[in-house]
Amino acid sequence: MNPGDRVRVDRADRTYEGVLLPSSTDDHLVVKLEGGYNVGVDRDGADVELLEEDVYEIDGDTAGEEGSVSEIEFDDDLPTISLISTGGTIASTVDYRTGAVTAQFDAEDVLRAVPDLAGRANYRGRVVANILSENMEPPLWQDLARAVSEEIEAGADGVVVMHGTDTMQYSASALAFMLETPVPIVFTGSQRSADRPSSDNVMNAVSAVEAAKSDCAEVLVCMHGSESDDVCALHRGTRVRKNHTSRRDAFETVGAEPLGEVEYETEAVTFRREYQQRGETDLELRDALESDVELLKFTPGMDPAFLDVVEGSAGLVIEGTGLGHVHTDLIPRIEELIEDGTTVVMTSQCIEGRVCDRVYDTGRDLLEAGVVEAGDTLPGTAKVKLMWALEHSDNVEEAMGTSLAGEIQERSVPWE
Repeated sequence: MNPGDRVRVDRADRTYEGVLLPSSTDDHLVVKLEGGYNVGVDRDGADVELLEEDVYEIDGDTAGEEGSVSEIEFDDDLPTISLISTGGTIASTVDYRTGAVTAQFDAEDVLRAVPDLAGRANYRGRVVANILSENMEPPLWQDLARAVSEEIEAGADGVVVMHGTDTMQYSASALAFMLETPVPIVFTGSQRSADRPSSDNVMNAVSAVEAAKSDCAEVLVCMHGSESDDVCALHRGTRVRKNHTSRRDAFETVGAEPLGEVEYETEAVTFRREYQQRGETDLELRDALESDVELLKFTPGMDPAFLDVVEGSAGLVIEGTGLGHVHTDLIPRIEELIEDGTTVVMTSQCIEGRVCDRVYDTGRDLLEAGVVEAGDTLPGTAKVKLMWALEHSDNVEEAMGTSLAGEIQERSVPWE
């Protein structure tokens, strides 16, 4: 009896029927029920009947190891989608000893846990990392970009990256700058773990695969588009922001409606605006990053000594107030940093709108000090972009003011 088998478990006058999942302890069986719940059953005293063996054929005995690759085939006529796992709630399980959710699933486990993925594509599974997304770091972005590039070179028609939601927008931005892609690269995750009946993991995973089969060859984020199970929104990776801690529709495109959407019932993928078409560009990987870049949020009363921490850094992104301002007492210290070689970029704390430091005296003083404006680039995206631009651009100021991967909108008009 192995994970992926369909079983019936009888214990203490109760019967559970479903798909056997990997368990975090040898003392418990974990069964995914038809209704969506995962249930843990004490092995002691349990009578287990095997109903169906090898429901989904999964090859490879290195599953779960970072760098491992496996292939799962259903139909030679279907497109090939690479499922790349980095961890997170969509790839999590419950430790029934403690009740804690831990990132343990690899790509094959996700296929077992989401049977709805079967028959939609031929799948290649690959594990790049097995972490919670708060532990994501720039070197892992580079590992991920290289893995995606290798999968595309190997013939993948699309790539789905399973990622924790907390830092997904940073990773999506990083890949958008590091990769020119001829196929869709779709990030997806889950706000609620698979053991909860309100889990969004199945719908998000299925919709992400459908998006990865589409003609939009960009880096996208695919997550619930409403509180209901009706549609998943497709956000451009450089314009998306997680705006709620726990709602299933936590992700929003800032300053506009989502680029597209996937209707869950009909599986129709549609787009609202122009996008890069599949096959329009050749694959190119430019993954060098300058990691010595910080993001600092200005607040009233901030001690100028806070800027001493970034002395000698290659880059600094500031979240200023309004149009891109800080206290005037900070400007001399910022100018010193710039004179010493730190590239300082200004963004806004406002959710929408672009910086413009030519309106007020403070902004003009910042420009005279050498601060670079980033338009309406989101602060987190600006940090990732600056890390990339410092390694790849001869004119960083020009690069930060130019939209390279859809990160700067032509006009900051909400919901246009």
